[in-house]
Amino acid sequence: MLRLRSCIVTHLLSSPTASPISSLRRLLSAAPAVSTSPSFAVEDYLVGTCGLTRAQALKASTKLSHLKSPSKPDAVVAFLAGLGFSSADVAAAVAKNPKLLCMGVERTLAPMVAELTGLGLSRSEIASLFLLSSVKIRLRSIVSKVQYYLTLLGSSENLLRAIKRSYYLLTSDLERVTKLNVAFLQECGLGACDIAKLCIRAPCILSINPQRFRKGVELAKGLDVPCSSGAFIDALESVTYLSEEKMATQAEYLKKAFRWSDAETRIAISKAPSLLRRSKDMLQSRSEFLISEVGLEPAYIAHRPSLVNYSPEGRTRPRYYAVKFLKANGLLDLDRDYFSTVTISEKVFLEKYICPHKEAAPHLAEDYAAACKGEVPSRLKFP
Repeated sequence: MLRLRSCIVTHLLSSPTASPISSLRRLLSAAPAVSTSPSFAVEDYLVGTCGLTRAQALKASTKLSHLKSPSKPDAVVAFLAGLGFSSADVAAAVAKNPKLLCMGVERTLAPMVAELTGLGLSRSEIASLFLLSSVKIRLRSIVSKVQYYLTLLGSSENLLRAIKRSYYLLTSDLERVTKLNVAFLQECGLGACDIAKLCIRAPCILSINPQRFRKGVELAKGLDVPCSSGAFIDALESVTYLSEEKMATQAEYLKKAFRWSDAETRIAISKAPSLLRRSKDMLQSRSEFLISEVGLEPAYIAHRPSLVNYSPEGRTRPRYYAVKFLKANGLLDLDRDYFSTVTISEKVFLEKYICPHKEAAPHLAEDYAAACKGEVPSRLKFP
C-alpha cells in the first residue's frame, strides 16, 4: 500500500500542471482504501515519499508519531506538487515544519491558496511564499497579512524579498505591533517609499515591541540622522538592538581607534550609524589600514565613514595598490581622490583604472586580480 501511494505522489510531483485538488481526487480515487494499521512507518514515509534524509526523518517523525496512515500526508504532498513544488521543495518544507503533513487540504490549504490567488499572486509566488514562511506560520492569518504587506510594499516581488530576510513579518501581530510601528514612522515624517525600503531591508524591525520601537526611533534621531535619509535605516537597525550604554562605549572606541575628536565621532556616526555595530577587531584593522598604510587623515575618514565599511581584502587594499602603481608611473594624476576610487563599482573601476593602461602596464590587470585574491605581486609593492 505504501509503495502504491508513493508511486501516486511521485507522479504528482513530476506533473504539477493540473490543479492540486483535481489531481489529488483523480489519482487517489483509484487507490484502495487506506488501512489504519499501526504498521505505517512515518520515518520510512518521510524518506521514501517526502525525500528527507534519514537523519531529518528521524527528527521529524517525533512530531508525527500520531499518524497511522499516509492518507493526510499524501494529500498534502500532492497539493504542494500541484502548486509547483519540486521534490526538493517538498523535502525542505516538510523538514522545516513536519506538522505541515497534518494539515487539511480542502479545509485549510486550498481555501488559503484561492484567497492568495485572489490578491493577485501567481501559483509560483504562492509556492515561494509558502516555502519561505513554512516554519511557524499560522495559515489562517496569512491572507490578511499578505494583503496588508502588498499594499505597504507595493508588489509581490518586494513582499517575497522581505519575507526571505525575515519570516517574522508573517508571524508578528499585525494590529498590535506592525501597524502601530508603521503609524509611528508616518508620524515621524517617513513616506510610503521610505517605510517600504525599511521593511524590505530590515523587516524584523517592524516586528519589535512598539514601546521599544519608539525608543529606538528617538535614539536614532538623537544621532542627528534625518528620518528621510538612507542612513536612518542603518541608525534604526543599530540602536534598536543596542543599549545606550553599549552605544556610548562603542562611540568612545571609535573615537580612540580613528583618533577622532568628539565632533568628528558624531559626524562619522551620523553618516554611517552601522559603525556602532562593528566589532572592535574589525575597526582596529580598518583604522590601521586607512591611517597607517594609506595615510588618510582622521578628519578625512570622519567625513567619509563609509570607507570603514569596505573590506580591505576584497576592495580597498587592491584598489589602493593599483592606484598607487598608476600614480608612481605617471599614468594617473597625483591628486586623484582615494574615496572616489573606492566607492565606484568594480566594473567602473576596471573600466577607468585598469583597462585604459593595458599597453603602458601590461601586467596591471593580472596583478590587480591577484591582489583581489589576497596576493600582493612585487610590481605593486612600493617603499
